[in-house]
Amino acid sequence: MKNKLNKLYHGSCWYPELWDEDVLNQDIAVMKEIGMNMVRIGEFWWSKIERSEGEYDTTYIVKLLDLLYAEGIDVVMCTPTPTPPVWVTHNHPERLHVDAEGRKMIHGSRQHCCTNNEDYRRYSYKIIDKIAEAVGNHPAVVLWQLDNEFKCHIRECYCEVCRLQWHEWLKKKYRTIDNLNKAWGTMIWSETYQNFDQVVQPFKATPFIHNSSLETNYRIFHREKIAEFAAHQANTIRKHCKAPITTNGAMGFGVDNEKLFENLDFASYDTYAGQDNYHHFILNIDFWRGIKKDKNFWLLETTASHTGALDRLAKPLPLGYLVCEAVACYAGGSASFTYWLWRQQAVGCEISHSAVISAWGKPSVGYNGVLQVEEMKKKLEPFFTSTQFTQAEMAVTYSDRSNIFHEVENHKFNNQRAMFAGLYNTILNTGFHRDVLSENMDFSEYKMLVTPFLWHLSDDYMKRAKSFVENGGIWVVGPMTGGRTAEHTVTTDAALGKELENLAGVEALYTYSMDNSGELGRAFGITAPLKLWSSVFDPKEGAKSVGTTIGGVTPNMPFITEKRAGKGKVIMLGSMPFGDEGEEMLRRLYLHYGHEAGLVDIGTTPGTVTFPRHDDENNYLVAVNMDGKGGHINLKNGGFDVIASEAIPAGVLQIKAFEYRVIKLV
Repeated sequence: MKNKLNKLYHGSCWYPELWDEDVLNQDIAVMKEIGMNMVRIGEFWWSKIERSEGEYDTTYIVKLLDLLYAEGIDVVMCTPTPTPPVWVTHNHPERLHVDAEGRKMIHGSRQHCCTNNEDYRRYSYKIIDKIAEAVGNHPAVVLWQLDNEFKCHIRECYCEVCRLQWHEWLKKKYRTIDNLNKAWGTMIWSETYQNFDQVVQPFKATPFIHNSSLETNYRIFHREKIAEFAAHQANTIRKHCKAPITTNGAMGFGVDNEKLFENLDFASYDTYAGQDNYHHFILNIDFWRGIKKDKNFWLLETTASHTGALDRLAKPLPLGYLVCEAVACYAGGSASFTYWLWRQQAVGCEISHSAVISAWGKPSVGYNGVLQVEEMKKKLEPFFTSTQFTQAEMAVTYSDRSNIFHEVENHKFNNQRAMFAGLYNTILNTGFHRDVLSENMDFSEYKMLVTPFLWHLSDDYMKRAKSFVENGGIWVVGPMTGGRTAEHTVTTDAALGKELENLAGVEALYTYSMDNSGELGRAFGITAPLKLWSSVFDPKEGAKSVGTTIGGVTPNMPFITEKRAGKGKVIMLGSMPFGDEGEEMLRRLYLHYGHEAGLVDIGTTPGTVTFPRHDDENNYLVAVNMDGKGGHINLKNGGFDVIASEAIPAGVLQIKAFEYRVIKLV
């Protein structure tokens, strides 16, 4: 499925502009001593390279790259666009970001400029062009990273520049104002517009709530514009350089990752999930692996111990855990494992964030973990570079576009990312291998498809899912899937959309929130409370109830159904079971249909994660204990321990706390 790796990268984000030459030489010496082979530089040093408008000095970068190259350290070169110098915005308030409350940002921190502003973009492209011209072909540069965490701290901008571009975007999409009014249903509350220039930006300064179509489209507009900005940055670099280009994304940022990475060479990401939320760490691996099909991906930021800033502080990672993260990362297909940051910052707002070494140059609290990672990398690099990740048999859909719908229709507390992570954790605890695919990715080669929290099922997705089922796949639909149009209005041909209900053989009788309704559900031998926006069904010919409500306002009604369609099956999950009982109900559901779909089950215990890999002749399994409690897997036919070079008998194989094993399967 993925390209083979030539080498593994173990590196760190480095800020040489903050330190004098003696410190830099000390840093490089310690990097070499550890064995680290990569640094990421440059995303915040705009004022170092262009102190005043048009006064560029790239000799600093060239000298730095020469020094790193001489020591065999590869470089990820960044574009410095998230932190424009003060001269960009001083006396130019029109270039600053404006939030939904109408507050205009000021200079300082980062991401304070409007990324749609023409002047800001012009300055950005100029400095990128100068840097790429100076070092684009430098042998130390192996990768370019655009910006830093697009839309991490901010979301949509509401400035005058954005208002004008918003209107142009609407004209292009709808062509006539009558088309927009019809699509959005603006007759409600007399919202009807007479021309595109009247369409408002959805500021929060309204007596109540904006139209859902307005809110959703404004978010889509901004996500398309940030992808446009990234594409133009990439094209500027490509005039001078053939090295691949990426950016460091995250599932929680205000972007559409599919669209953002469309014009980039492969995906990269940041994650700071702690050990208590190790499933978030594994979720990121499974998601970013699939953003760019048949391409490697990179982890460009994680912590060596703990995160920290002036207003926050997380607990340190437990001893022995960091190397497990790195094994999981490489086993899941990543080419890199990168820390933020190398040397603790002595200035700024993140002075309490952990680093590989302290501000005074001594080993940090996470230093020994870094040494363990490097020891593991040297030991397993031949294995990881000679094998490839094996595509899973279960696909789970995650949609950034649907995330917009959940931001708008959030019912005050719903958060798609958190809901999805919880459901994903249940799937992870089944032990089945899974790939997390973006909405538009091909899932035809999988055996089982899970589609949760997808408010809008596009015609294309529905067509592909129907074909998937008819050709023998098992499709688990829900919860909170279907029922909204592309314009974020309610479907009117059926509660969840006629095509979905016809395929599933159900009529959704009621859709409503089961939170605090007293509703319970009974399925797979478990009774559990139900929550979230939910559906109960009337099964039609060929469909049957698998789970039934108890109590509440719709008692004794099916909330889980199944129907054979073609060679496969459609399972409708109408509500979200919660609590310990709910998690067990869901786990049993996925196990039941996973076994029916023929998914490989090696009996992995919760807290231990496995990754399938292969070469031309053999299949392998990498097992990692992430919860620090130990666990086991079941090798029905035995195997061979790649690390210990010894045979493993058939049966239960114990995995100790924070242990990792590499097994060649028989």
